[in-house]
Parts: sequence; structure tokens; C-alpha cells
Amino acid sequence: MRGWLQQTAGGLPKTFWYLWSGTLINRTGAFVMLYLEIHMVYDYGFTASFAGLVLGLFGGGMALGSLAGGVLADRWGRRSTLLLSNTALAATAIGLGLSFQPLLVALLATVYGFWNGLGRPAFSATMVDVLGPSLRMRGMNLNYWAINLGFSAAAMLAGVLAHAPHLTVFALNAATQLVMAAIVFLRVPETTPVTAVTGRPKAEGSIGTVLRDRVFMTFVLLNLGLWIIIEACKLIPIAMHQRGLDATDYGTVIAVNGIMIVVGQLFVPRLLAGRSRSRVLSAAALLVGLGMGAVAVAGTVPLLMLTVVVWTAGEMINAPVNGTYIADLSRPTMRGRYQGVASMGFTAANFVAPIIGGALLDHAPPATLWLLLAALGVAVAIGQAVSGPARERRVLALQAAQARPAEGVRADAALAA
Repeated sequence: MRGWLQQTAGGLPKTFWYLWSGTLINRTGAFVMLYLEIHMVYDYGFTASFAGLVLGLFGGGMALGSLAGGVLADRWGRRSTLLLSNTALAATAIGLGLSFQPLLVALLATVYGFWNGLGRPAFSATMVDVLGPSLRMRGMNLNYWAINLGFSAAAMLAGVLAHAPHLTVFALNAATQLVMAAIVFLRVPETTPVTAVTGRPKAEGSIGTVLRDRVFMTFVLLNLGLWIIIEACKLIPIAMHQRGLDATDYGTVIAVNGIMIVVGQLFVPRLLAGRSRSRVLSAAALLVGLGMGAVAVAGTVPLLMLTVVVWTAGEMINAPVNGTYIADLSRPTMRGRYQGVASMGFTAANFVAPIIGGALLDHAPPATLWLLLAALGVAVAIGQAVSGPARERRVLALQAAQARPAEGVRADAALAA
């Protein structure tokens, strides 16, 4: 056991563990949107469609915040962006707790999503900066485990706090955001690359530079496809209701996802060691597509739980490889912007999947959505396999450029080709 722990968590820098602790605390306190999901219809008196719009606006705010956060992380600094994100989140959470008017709640949910997205690229870029290439896989995997452990705790707390005084929920969330800000302020150094002359962050390229990077953007679009499939899990309660099942059993069904990740995620890096990353991503897409597609024929709660087992297995093997690839494909002086665009790909799925999926469930035959998601999984798997060689060539070129800074101009020219 000591040997396994050393292989899993040993040798990681202190700054990583401060960030990891912040992730766990932050995600444990992230029950504001879960609380709103439960209470917007019953306690706030919103219609189901307006409640769905609020959740969609939250996802849209995250996507916009991710782009802005990527620019700030590179130009202003990772640390400053994280401090702004967490303190603004705390203030917005209190504002949400004091608001009941529909339009104001929708506006504040969008702003809350924006501040949430703003900090993600800076956090990811800082983690990549401190880990280095050799430790990225293990570090990303451990952080993903902390995210899901915290989310599972948040889900339980959302239930426990369901009958607590209304403002208490939002005040507790604000407190966790301020704790995260304190950890960053006291223990996390600035890691943004700076120029030797001015001591200020290097300013190379723009968001447009990232968007014109065909290799990277292909990878982002494939990730978006995968996460649209995964985020469609939020529509399973509707499918259960259509089949005459008790939609309240959805909690039991989706709990399988959190349990599997919390129990098994730490073993994933060893399982994937030495395997082709592109093949792993293709296998992950096939598992996610198969699991979500099987919802079309799963007519009982146990069978639905089995579908979750399949697509969660794909999510688990995808996560650490995906995070490592994003880091390896990012130019160091533009890492925040690359992380921002990548994060936008993830967060946009929160907006796309519920809207398109809900429309299909309303206006198409019951199995249509799930079969289309299975087909999307196959398409993503093929895309990962076909684009894999180009990604690996780009990674090698970037590593060569960093290893031979004197040849940086020539390497940049090769990368631009």
C-alpha cells in the first residue's frame, strides 16, 4: 500500500497540494446551483422552462468567463485572476441568496457562472506550471478525483441543507470561496512566465492565435462532442418519467457515477501507463457513447445504473489523458488562453446538451436522443484516432522548443506551419 501511495501521490510539489486542497474545499461548497435546481420550481415559483433557462445561463456565463479568464491569466497573472474569481464568487453568492425575483436570479446566475469560469483557466494553468511534464498525468488525475469527491459531498450537503434557512446555503458557499482565496493568497505563488527585462507577464499572441491553432481546436471540438454526451445525463430523469419510472430514483442512478470515480479514479494512471493516448481517448468515447446510447433500451432502474457504469468508465479513463494533452498542446507563454479555450469547450456542453436534448425528447421518438448520442460517441472515437498523430507531432515540437530556447524562433515557425 505504501508503494502504491508513493506511485499515486508521491513526489508532487507543495503548491500542487495547496491547489488540490482548495479544489476539495471549493467543490464541497459548490452546492448553490444544486440548491437552485431543487428549489427554483417548488420554492421560488418558477416554471420548469424558466428554471432550465437559469441553468443554461449559468453554463453560458461559465463559457464566457473561461475565455476572459484565459486572457487574464496570461496578461494579468494566474494568482490575481484566481483571487478576483473567488472573491467575486463569494459576493455574487450572497446576492443570489438575497434574490427571489426571476429576472434578477437569472442575471445573477449568469454572473455567478462568469466568475466561476473566470478562475478555471488560471487554476489549470497554475497546476500545469507547477507540475511539469513528468508529473502532469498523476496530478491531473488526483485533481479530478478531488473535484468528484467534493461534488459528491456537495450533493449530500445540498440535501441536508434543503430545509436550512435560505441564506445559510449561500453564506456557506461564499465562505468556501473565501477560504479558497485565502489559500491562494497565502500559499500559492505567481507562476505566470515573465520577461527578464520588465518582470511582467509575457504577452504573446491572442485568443485568435489559439482559435487558429487547427490541431488544438480539433481536440477542443472532440472534447465538446464527448462532454455533450456526458452532460446529457441530466436528461435521464425526463426519460425515466416518460417510461413510467419514478424520476426521484435518478439520485440512485447517478450516484453510481460519483461512487465509481471516488473509489476507482486513483488507480487509473497505473492502468493507462504506457498506452497510446489517442487510443485511450478513442476507447473512452466509445464507452461513453455506448453507455449513454444504452439508455434507449434500459427500462428499469438497475439497467439504467448499468448504463452509468459503462459511460463513467469512459469518463474516468478520459479525464487524466485529456488534461495532460491540453497542457502538452499549450504554449507556455499562452497557457492561460489555451486553458480558457479548452475550458470553454467543456462548459459549452452544459448549455448545448440540455437545450438540444430536451427538444429531441419533446419532439422526436423516445430513442432518438440516445441513439444520436451513441453515434456521436463513435464519431468522436474516430476523430481522436485520426487526429492523434498530428497531436503527437505538435507535442514533440513544443517539447523541443522548450528544451532548446535558443532555437525558439525556428521552432515557432515549425509550429505555425
